[in-house]
Amino acid sequence: MTTCRLPSVTIYTDGACEPNPGPGGWAAILLRDPSGPERLSGAEDQTTNNRMELRAAIEGLRALSEPHQVVLMTDSQYLCNGAAERLPEWERAGWPADQTKVKNLELWRELAEVLRGHHVEWRWVRGHAGNRWNAEADALAQSMLPRDSLPLNDETAIHVFTGASCAAAGNGPAGWGVVLRYRTHEKPLSGGEPFSSSNRMHLLGALRGLEAITKPLIVHLYTTSEYLRRGITSWVEGWRRRGWKTEEGQSVQHRDLWEPLFELSVSLKAVCHVLREIKQCPQMAQARSLAVEAARKAAVSAADNGRMGAS
Repeated sequence: MTTCRLPSVTIYTDGACEPNPGPGGWAAILLRDPSGPERLSGAEDQTTNNRMELRAAIEGLRALSEPHQVVLMTDSQYLCNGAAERLPEWERAGWPADQTKVKNLELWRELAEVLRGHHVEWRWVRGHAGNRWNAEADALAQSMLPRDSLPLNDETAIHVFTGASCAAAGNGPAGWGVVLRYRTHEKPLSGGEPFSSSNRMHLLGALRGLEAITKPLIVHLYTTSEYLRRGITSWVEGWRRRGWKTEEGQSVQHRDLWEPLFELSVSLKAVCHVLREIKQCPQMAQARSLAVEAARKAAVSAADNGRMGAS
């Protein structure tokens, strides 16, 4: 069958599991021309992150009612390398007789079945790097995880509400904002940088908020950034074991912030929560406003310095 005659589709997939193993969620976003995005998602009570990555790809491909030319985008090296390299080898060899030698073998078999008839190009995309559809697939998978109720009314704790803003789509004038609350007392903090990113501002705001705590009380840290929460709760331990390298062997971005932020979160026993609806929490809305204003001031300062340099 010639692939040029096949209809084309791009599929973004992602999986999530917290703790790992534990409850998990998966998501697939199908982009077909000219129709709009088709979103698929699901959850399992007890699973692993890798199983959710596989499930996302399986269900995304299963949604295709006829053979397609597929570009499947994933931020999972496990899925991308396994599907592109190891899966064809397993099929040629007639599959391992001992299932214990290949983790998740039943899912790899299921993936092989739904691949039949399609021409699939597997592409790895870096997670949390500004790709719109990767970010949306991540958020959709995360939304399938069970969430505990937020401890916003806990008067025995210090609550740290954080916000971030970046004037440009990638890097540019950016700001962070923090509101610390203990009972009826609140303390706002903010700052900006002439050239930074939203991810860095989320980290910097959380760090400055935790640094401002002087009482040995329970600490709840609130953010809208899954990048921040997953970094503190899951990724940092692996980075430290690998000498601050990612699974792909690259240097971890923002290590200068991750290291002190992790140390502080451990010493303070801070619990990180993602709060998606900032309008429902006045302090989160205030933190966001502080960040926006700090980003605006950083942009004005950068423009003024540019004019002075040109004079």
